[in-house]
Amino acid sequence: MKRETHQAATAHQRARAVAVAAAVSGCALVVASAAPAAAHNSGQGHSRSTRYVALGDSYTSGPYIPTQVDANCARSDHNYPSLVAADRRGTVLKDVSCSGATTAEMWKAQGTNGPQLDAVQRNTDLVTLQIGGNDIGFSTIIGTCAKLSATDLTGNPCQRYYNSTGADQLVLSILNTAPKVTKVLRAVHKKAPHARVVVVGYPDLLPNDGSGCYPSVPFAAKDFPYLRDTGKRLNLMLRVVAALNGAEYVDTYGPTVGHDMCKAPADRWIEPLQPASPAAPAHPNAKGEAAMAGAVLQQLDRRHRY
Repeated sequence: MKRETHQAATAHQRARAVAVAAAVSGCALVVASAAPAAAHNSGQGHSRSTRYVALGDSYTSGPYIPTQVDANCARSDHNYPSLVAADRRGTVLKDVSCSGATTAEMWKAQGTNGPQLDAVQRNTDLVTLQIGGNDIGFSTIIGTCAKLSATDLTGNPCQRYYNSTGADQLVLSILNTAPKVTKVLRAVHKKAPHARVVVVGYPDLLPNDGSGCYPSVPFAAKDFPYLRDTGKRLNLMLRVVAALNGAEYVDTYGPTVGHDMCKAPADRWIEPLQPASPAAPAHPNAKGEAAMAGAVLQQLDRRHRY
């Protein structure tokens, strides 16, 4: 009987892995293109406080966006968790997101920021999680592709570099990150079995049509669509892992299409490598954080559980 149970569990785990691999490796990537959702207050009907914990990396924490309230983690009081909490009356926010965080920082301290999972308690009502970008080496990818662009401005030197072994190393990194995110979600469910758990995807960094904007964003022409698709694959992995582990998924890519780092300063919600607005390079500015907050609030309105 134990052997049959073990075989069933193994088969279930293999099925999950196959589902993630098939989704990430597939050529057809469907991404919604809904208009940005404005934050709106719908929390007046709540009779008790909502205990909300925000987990994540710099896309959650909002580095350099005024006002910075935690220098160690470069955390802003106008990041999307703060905006979501402000929209919902009675919400008590514990934001432990931290710039540079990977899935490992869910269990270990990062400077003065303790293990992020420590903030999740049995009475937690809502958890948002935005993680995985640093696990695949987001900053290293940007630096590598920017450096290689000078060798072939009209080609795809970055794509060739990451495929030089015969397999796309960025796809493999995304696949290797899937079980790490799975582990985080399982830990969240264990610590807060009654919480609503929401995985937040990453916004649109580069033109969705595959065009480029060298030298403002110093990538080679044909690397723009390659890196765009890498971002979509990361989001697709997060969507699949969320679905397989009892969590919801929030698409922040669709609502930010048309506001990528190639756009004019007045129109962009993601800053380029030399920001014109207070934000980290290749990160959301205040408008980008507001757009992500709107997407999260829209998802929360779809099914009230608290």
